[in-house]
Amino acid sequence: MSSAIAQIVDAYVRLKNRRGLDELMMHRQRLAVDLKSRSGAYDFSLPISKIDEEIAIIEEGLSRLKAESTDAGTTRPN
Repeated sequence: MSSAIAQIVDAYVRLKNRRGLDELMMHRQRLAVDLKSRSGAYDFSLPISKIDEEIAIIEEGLSRLKAESTDAGTTRPN
């Protein structure tokens, strides 16, 4: 698991920065598509695997952010 991306995602979730998470996700998805489209003498399976792991971490962060916003939207009796 990528520790750096996990820390970045945690910070975005703490700051409730949905846009930042969305941009991070789009960037990683573009990287994945680009690497998957390449062929030749180089084996891109390791970087593709790492990017896929990062995408999973970002998706989990988006889910946490959504859950927190849903929890904040509910009212609790006093």
